[in-house]
Amino acid sequence: MSDLVPLSPDEEVLWRAMTRVMVALPRALDHDLLHSAGLALHEYVVLVNLSEAADREMRMTELADAVALSPSRITRLVDDLKARGLVTKFRSVTDGRGNVAQLADKGMARLEAAYPDHLASVRNRVLDHLTPALIKRLGPELARVAENLDD
Repeated sequence: MSDLVPLSPDEEVLWRAMTRVMVALPRALDHDLLHSAGLALHEYVVLVNLSEAADREMRMTELADAVALSPSRITRLVDDLKARGLVTKFRSVTDGRGNVAQLADKGMARLEAAYPDHLASVRNRVLDHLTPALIKRLGPELARVAENLDD
């Protein structure tokens, strides 16, 4: 423990602000999406990932990794989206073992309808509070931090 280097005052301010953002921002975005579009943030993120995938489909394990949810949580979430007609779920034709989630047309329409409200929320909650110069610098820096977290 003797090689521990305490945070500098600037590092302390940054770290405390980041921890507040990590906790509060998902809640705020979730609140905004639920009230404007009737979708939870995790549901929206699942629909986005499926919309960007080839044939609008992903193996459940890949989808769970992409949205940082456990396999059991992604199963419950996809089953709920399926019950609402937003996605379909089927056995993989490649190996017959894994399940695949696919974005249904109704899910794509729901995603497209929710996008303007989500974009407004992201701008209001985050981007409008940062200068364009900071956004340009911060994007690549935070991407580098995120890459370091992927293991």
